[in-house]
Amino acid sequence: MTETVAQGRTEALLNTAYKTVKSASELILNLMPKVKDEQLKSDMTVHLSALEAFSSRTVKLLAEENAKPEEESTVTKMSAKLGSMMNTLLDSGNSRLAELMIENATSGVSELTRTLRESENLGVSESALRLSRDVCTFEEKRIQKMKEYL
Repeated sequence: MTETVAQGRTEALLNTAYKTVKSASELILNLMPKVKDEQLKSDMTVHLSALEAFSSRTVKLLAEENAKPEEESTVTKMSAKLGSMMNTLLDSGNSRLAELMIENATSGVSELTRTLRESENLGVSESALRLSRDVCTFEEKRIQKMKEYL
């Protein structure tokens, strides 16, 4: 495997991890004004803090690859915000908010796991693999935590 291909796969994996983390962060920020339960708000704040740390790690690793994170377009961000507003219009109880968090995390973990599996034997940097595995593990634990609110 050439170094260029390995670097490209490393960048692709890191960008998938970045998108997973940013999507979850954006959802939390969009849902936070709807949260009335203090325990759920606390759990979401802890989740957001950890996601920000993952985001920083990802940006640092991308910089080591001489790359920048691929940001979502403004249209995509606005669409996600509108979607979360519509999804909580009639029901913004703990169960509904947790359900949205679970759906987002499940989607992110699925995409990241797929990219991780495609990248494992292609010379991708160990630090990118470790970060991606850490994000998946963290998000899977958050899914279990959010199930307590269903």
